[in-house]
Amino acid sequence: MADPGSALERLRVLHAQIRACTGCRLHVGRTQAVPGAGPSVARVMIVGEAPGATEDSVGRPFVGQAGRLLDTLLEGIGLARGDVYVTNVVKCRPPANRDPEPDEVEACRPYLDRQLALIRPRIVVLLGRHALERLLPGHGPISRVHGQPVIRAGVTYFPIFHPAAALHNRGLLSELEADFRALARYLESGPAPEAPPPSTAPASSAAPVEAGVDTSPPPGHQLRLF
Repeated sequence: MADPGSALERLRVLHAQIRACTGCRLHVGRTQAVPGAGPSVARVMIVGEAPGATEDSVGRPFVGQAGRLLDTLLEGIGLARGDVYVTNVVKCRPPANRDPEPDEVEACRPYLDRQLALIRPRIVVLLGRHALERLLPGHGPISRVHGQPVIRAGVTYFPIFHPAAALHNRGLLSELEADFRALARYLESGPAPEAPPPSTAPASSAAPVEAGVDTSPPPGHQLRLF
């Protein structure tokens, strides 16, 4: 039987590696890297683009305005933040919240790949065009494919408009809510394929990586991610 704490410990080690990373230029201006947060094994993993100013300050993902909207949307379909693992394509804040450069995305590629292998999600929610392009390259644009599940190698990818998009364009809020309702229907009745085996890590308990840490979102602003 697999050690129930093994995936949790491996994820903690990975988080420590991310926090110490100097693999691209983004480490120069960061306050701290933002590895991710949530259970060490989760059915649902959410991937955004990059940390914003508040995330850079506190070291946790989605704790600004877009994070609060994300919490509301999750609650609306019966999920709490603690039910899902949340991370970003890049783990350090780009200057002035600009889009990540291709070499920065590549520098973080092994970290996201390792998170996917350790957490073994059945559904990966792709928030916005950058997450879509990173994990389903060439499948966009997100305006065409949002709300439509895509199954690859036993994992369902679910592109959704980023909450930050709805904060900048309130006309997108109804589409964002519809995307989450579609996600809820899929969670309830969609196929549940077997997750692919992890590359090096066994399955483990779903203990939260940040156990004991207050994850209530402070006020602030989230990076523009659409």
